[in-house]
Amino acid sequence: MIAAMSRRATRMYSANRFKLGLFALNCSGGLTMTKAPERWEASWDNNVEAARLADQAGLEFLLPVGRWHGYRGETDTEGTSFETLTWASGLLGATREVCVFGTLHVAFVNPIFAAKQIVTADHIGKGRFGLNIVSGWNVGEFEMFGIPLKEHDGRYAYTEEWLNIVKRIWSEDAPFDVQGENFTLKGVQGKPKPYYDTHPVLISAGNSKEGRAFAVRNADCLFTSIARRETLADEIAAIRAIPRPGTAAAAIYASGHLICRPTRKEAEEYYHYIVYETGDWEAAEHAAEIRTKGRATRLAALQTLKERLISGLGTYPVVGSYDEVVETFKSLSAAGVNGMAIGLVNYIEDFPALRDEVLPRMARLGLRQAP
Repeated sequence: MIAAMSRRATRMYSANRFKLGLFALNCSGGLTMTKAPERWEASWDNNVEAARLADQAGLEFLLPVGRWHGYRGETDTEGTSFETLTWASGLLGATREVCVFGTLHVAFVNPIFAAKQIVTADHIGKGRFGLNIVSGWNVGEFEMFGIPLKEHDGRYAYTEEWLNIVKRIWSEDAPFDVQGENFTLKGVQGKPKPYYDTHPVLISAGNSKEGRAFAVRNADCLFTSIARRETLADEIAAIRAIPRPGTAAAAIYASGHLICRPTRKEAEEYYHYIVYETGDWEAAEHAAEIRTKGRATRLAALQTLKERLISGLGTYPVVGSYDEVVETFKSLSAAGVNGMAIGLVNYIEDFPALRDEVLPRMARLGLRQAP
C-alpha cells in the first residue's frame, strides 16, 4: 500500500457525493433486535471479513458502537461487543484504504491516555483512523463505571474541555499545564503526533441544540438522526447556519439500516419477517423505555419506535427494491446529507446486494464514482 500524501487524500474526503459506511458491526446483532438465525454474529473473523468486503467495494468507513450494556431480551443485542479503539486498530491492520473509526465515551477515559491510544491507531492505519466522540447518555453504563452522569449541557462542556486537551497534545511540542473546570494537569505532553500534520477525522452525533452546536464547533462530521424526510432539508439548513470556526463546513451524515431486495414486495416481506415474525419485542420494550425515559408517548408513536428499534435500533429504515434504495439515497443527498452509516441484518451475507446492485446504480445517478 502506498500511503496517501495527506489525510484529505483518504476516503473520508473522496469525491463521492454520498458516502457510505458499515455501522455497528463490532456488536452482537449489529443494529437489529431479531431472533432470525441469520442475525449478525460479531466474531472477530466475521468483522475482518466484513471490513475487507467494505474495503474492496470502495466504501468510505467503518463505524463501531461503543456499548457496555446490552438491550436484554432473548437476543441482548449489543450485549457482546468489541472495545472500539482496539477493534479499529486490528481492522486498520487488516485493510488497505477504508477509514476506520473508534467510538469513545470521553467520560470513561483520561484524555492523556486516550490521545496516545488514538495516535497509535492512526499510525497503524497510516492516517485512516477517525474518532467518534461520545458525551454519553446511558445512566446504567455511567453507574457501572461509578461516574456521575452530568446534566445534558454539562456533558458537552466536559467533552469540549477533554477534546481541547487532546488536540493540544496532538499539536503542541512543549509541555503544558491545564487548570480547567474538570481537569487539573501538570506537564502534559505526548509523542508521536498524529500520522499527518492534522488531527484524525473527528465525528460527533447530536440531535439536541447543544449537541449539534458542539459537533459543528469541534468535529469534522456531524451525525444526526432522521425523524421525517419531509423536514430534513430544513433541519440540515438550520445546522449549516450554526457558526463554525474556520471556513470548511462540517459534513453531515445520517444513520440508517438497509433492507433491499430485487422488488419492493420482497424487501417488505423480509422486513416483516425480521420485525414481526422474529423480532425480540422484550428487548424493544426495554430499549424504548430507555429512549423515552418514562415520558408519556402516544401508543402509535411508541409502536413505531419499537418497530424501528427491532429493525435498526431506531436508525432510519431504508427498505425497498434496489432502485428504490438508490432513490432514497438521492433524496437524502438532495436534502444536504453527505452520507450514511448503515446497518445490515448480516454484514457478510447482505453485502453482495449492496456491492453488486446498489453501488453501480448510485454511480449511474452520479452519487458515487464507478468502482
